[in-house]
Amino acid sequence: MHDTRLASSTAGMVTSPHALASEAGRDVLRAGGNAIEAAIAIGAALCVTYPHFTGLGGDAFWVIGDRQGMLRTVSGIGQAAQQLPAFTGAIPLRGAASALTTAATVDTWRQAYEISKDAWGGAQSWSSLFDRALEYASDGFPVTPSQHFWQSMRADELHALPGFAATFASHGQIPAIAERFVQPALAKSIERIARFGAREFYEGELAERIARGLREAGSPLTLSDLARTQARDEAPLRVAYRGGELVSMRPPTQGVTTLQIMGMLDRFDITQIAEGSADYYHLLVEAVKCAFVGRDRFVSDPEFNWVPVDDMLSPAALDAHARSINLREARAWPHVFRPGDTVFIGATDSEGRSVSVLQTVFFDWGSGVVAGDTGILWHNRGASFSTNPAHHNVVQPGKRPFHTLNPGMYLKNGRPHLLFGTQGADGQPQTLAAILTRLIDYGMDPLTALARPRFLLGKTFSDTRDALKLEEDAGAGVFAELAVRGHEVSAIPAQSPLAGHPGVIRIESDGAASGAHDPRSDGRALGV
Repeated sequence: MHDTRLASSTAGMVTSPHALASEAGRDVLRAGGNAIEAAIAIGAALCVTYPHFTGLGGDAFWVIGDRQGMLRTVSGIGQAAQQLPAFTGAIPLRGAASALTTAATVDTWRQAYEISKDAWGGAQSWSSLFDRALEYASDGFPVTPSQHFWQSMRADELHALPGFAATFASHGQIPAIAERFVQPALAKSIERIARFGAREFYEGELAERIARGLREAGSPLTLSDLARTQARDEAPLRVAYRGGELVSMRPPTQGVTTLQIMGMLDRFDITQIAEGSADYYHLLVEAVKCAFVGRDRFVSDPEFNWVPVDDMLSPAALDAHARSINLREARAWPHVFRPGDTVFIGATDSEGRSVSVLQTVFFDWGSGVVAGDTGILWHNRGASFSTNPAHHNVVQPGKRPFHTLNPGMYLKNGRPHLLFGTQGADGQPQTLAAILTRLIDYGMDPLTALARPRFLLGKTFSDTRDALKLEEDAGAGVFAELAVRGHEVSAIPAQSPLAGHPGVIRIESDGAASGAHDPRSDGRALGV
């Protein structure tokens, strides 16, 4: 639907990549619910209406904050199976062999709901937060252009995998854009979670059916693996930026990478650089390269490998990285790119209580495997493990894989001021660097910041070169100047879906909020 409206409200706001999901969250706020309760309703609805990018069988991440200084994160990463197969070569990207980690999204909802009750006096019933998701699964919803595009692109790759065609092409063909799409098996699974609670997914009758379906498909996951799954309530990582503070997730996410990039940029007077110029893109890209080198060297599950996050975010390290950036010449970039797809959810309520959330199934459509008769598509995050025994991200029983997801907040005077996050795997820190500089340094409103041209360093499904992709409306002069500096630049269309689907909510000191979802997406921000 490509919404091009900037939403505003003084009584709360939500944003997500699907208008129907945003409406689910707005309903909760209008009923007196808080931001966490609204975000759970949105997340559940997106598991139905955006099945190619999120689902019950995936992972999720939350940043939660309020005006009183409460700030915490919930990191929901499923762990590898206890009984792993012997891999010869890389882990497959699709199919049951890629479905080797459990799914923690539903447990993040449980933990966030407990925080809502304990810290914010949340009073909405658990089951009521699934009303819209149940409605959309049972009665159907119009298929989005995004769902149709990604299913059409992956048809040859996915339709023969266990349960996929029966679930997503039940009449023998890919549903058309705007065709009503129903998911009765998924509706039954959501109903059990709504009725019996989140742990039904991990330890109840639903868990038994999930485990049986995965086993029959060939996944190594068991009921015992599901029962071990727990999201983690953690203190966030922080870095200073322009008199405020950016916060993000701990490893094994790349939150430290986004914060490193922004910490480097804080060492430059960006307002003296014309926004959208070759100087602007060059600086951001070179900061990204610095941070990615450290990320690929260190970031993994800290319960298995030490990750020096304090050193990585220290002023001395950020100073050194900033000094290493040559403002006239690009450094070489031979590094591997990771794909991935995700949804961002932002919500703030009338009291300024706020959340930034990302949910994912890793690749679009995840593993492509539907768990038996549950209607639940399983993710393929396990494919991001290495099979090299010497690698810090080597697959091991019970280990959590490296994750690209890193929703965040920007605090001013200790209060949530910006809620942000994006889809895009390796593109996430890159997209966020562009969005945040435009919001903070150049003072743009959320919609303008989201609509401006963006870049993507690395490979894409349509271009296997490790080139610097730049939306063509950046202008021929910018392309030419970046090439002179040594960047291998290739154009992608203006407003390209390759540039990510971020969302933003800005909250002023008086409580007024403005927000938007990327005009490249099907999303929408809604005020109460």
